[in-house]
Amino acid sequence: MKIMVAIKRVVDYAVKIRVKSDKSGVETQNVKMSMNPFCEIALEEALRIKEAGMASEVVAVTMGLKQCVDTLRTGLAMGADRGIHVETSGPLYPLSVAKLLRALVEVEKPGLLILGKQAIDDDCNQTGQMVAGLLNWPQGTFASKVVLDKEKQVVTVDREVDGGLETLCLDMPAVITTDLRLNQPRYATLPNIMKAKSKAIKKFTPEDLNVEIKSDIEEVQVTEPPKRKAGVILSSVDELIDKLKNEAHVI
Repeated sequence: MKIMVAIKRVVDYAVKIRVKSDKSGVETQNVKMSMNPFCEIALEEALRIKEAGMASEVVAVTMGLKQCVDTLRTGLAMGADRGIHVETSGPLYPLSVAKLLRALVEVEKPGLLILGKQAIDDDCNQTGQMVAGLLNWPQGTFASKVVLDKEKQVVTVDREVDGGLETLCLDMPAVITTDLRLNQPRYATLPNIMKAKSKAIKKFTPEDLNVEIKSDIEEVQVTEPPKRKAGVILSSVDELIDKLKNEAHVI
């Protein structure tokens, strides 16, 4: 069985985000970029499934500018067998990504498609659900545990919901999106980083996949959240109650 994993290049989680002066978006020039943390978890789970003898190949897929190949190489260094890069020049929104993934699934025919539940740049949490709908595949989102039964061709997914845990049994092929508590991603070792340089990366364009990239979303403006006011130290409980009642109006 083959597993396909979608990974995304985002601004590193440790970087302080800066909005462009014209408020058209977030500044990405001369900013450290890395793999989306949820995508790292998705790739780690695919690698663990392969190491358990339940899969024969892990294929990492990314979409976007030429620089996305660097993120793809990181995925190969973690242990993916080969990579696919769909090169695009403009912004990609969840529905376009889902259509591209559907086209790649039709080419590669994986038994599982695993994605992070969301990207930390746009927090959309839409792509996995959309691609499952386009493929008409069962889906297990927010996965905190994944167990495969290769003989029965089913996958059991524990998913985190507001009320606790929900367990689903999905017929394969299926789509899974990963949550934070599923696993702890590995670090790429130096020998594997060197090996990744020789692993194959196949390139596509949206035209090759017969997918038209368009969006019905328009980003009007990006602004920073308002800065919090400095706190104050109160001398008594009576003063606290007075401020909560007359200034905050919460009691």
